[in-house]
Amino acid sequence: VAEIGINHNGDLATAKKLIEAARAAGCDAVKFQKRTVEVVYSPEELARPRESHFGQTNGDLKHGLEFGLEEYVEIDRYCRQLGIIWFASCWDEGSVDFIERFDPPAHKIASACLTDAGLLRRHGRLGKPIILSTGMSTLGQIDRALEILGRENVVLMHCTSTYPARLEDLNLRVIPRLIERYDLP
Repeated sequence: VAEIGINHNGDLATAKKLIEAARAAGCDAVKFQKRTVEVVYSPEELARPRESHFGQTNGDLKHGLEFGLEEYVEIDRYCRQLGIIWFASCWDEGSVDFIERFDPPAHKIASACLTDAGLLRRHGRLGKPIILSTGMSTLGQIDRALEILGRENVVLMHCTSTYPARLEDLNLRVIPRLIERYDLP
């Protein structure tokens, strides 16, 4: 799975180039990121000064990076044309409903969302495979997330939530512990 996220920078042509590159590299799927900006960020965070080619605030940037229905219709069409699967990590319940109109084969839950019980329940009701990221999470938080989601159709990912990650921050030794504790792929 190639991570596109919002690396398309709000540009559909760039998104298509990233999809093409993923396919050329032999990837089976690409993953995007979807957020309802006003739900995920506080008004104060959106008003924070942040210069970008979209404007002068963090809100201008966040809105500029988000694709809407027209772009996702084209992404869906283009991925089908190229024969590559696509899905998304949704950061709020409205985004789950938005992405579900495209009937993705799976969903990814970002590590930053692992403690959002409502979002977990919304995903769990879909009955689709879930890729659950664990960066920034304690074992207790992972336990609680799996109580909400259930364990069927869940793939657990050990993640590091710093970019770029320093070697000493990777904590790869936790992977055997996660396997032993959860017995999940």
